[in-house]
Amino acid sequence: MHFDHAGIATTEADSLVFLFEDLLDCEVVHEELFDGMKLVFLDLGNGYLELLEPTGEEGAIARYLDANGPGIHHLAFATEDIDAALERARDRGVDLIDEEPREGAWGHDVAFCHPKSTGGVLVEFVQH
Repeated sequence: MHFDHAGIATTEADSLVFLFEDLLDCEVVHEELFDGMKLVFLDLGNGYLELLEPTGEEGAIARYLDANGPGIHHLAFATEDIDAALERARDRGVDLIDEEPREGAWGHDVAFCHPKSTGGVLVEFVQH
């Protein structure tokens, strides 16, 4: 398993794109509308920044922004076997948001661990 991306909740993805492209000398490699969000991935060379902007007033990112404001939403870790990663988490007593993988951005399989079991960090497993 290795670091894949940090998800950043924002109300202004385009502004952050311009900032991070210049500040971090990176570029956008993928954009999509998915599950009530505009998603923008910037390639850092050894991982990505995923900008998450709600497209409406409903949905997980809109609720997150209302409760917490903008900032880091989750950390994602790539795995070659997401089912094994979930089993390992269960074996260690980690509460799961997703008991089974589901389709995520870029068509990848994803699953989330509950932050109450991971030190307050929303952890995502992603299988490319």
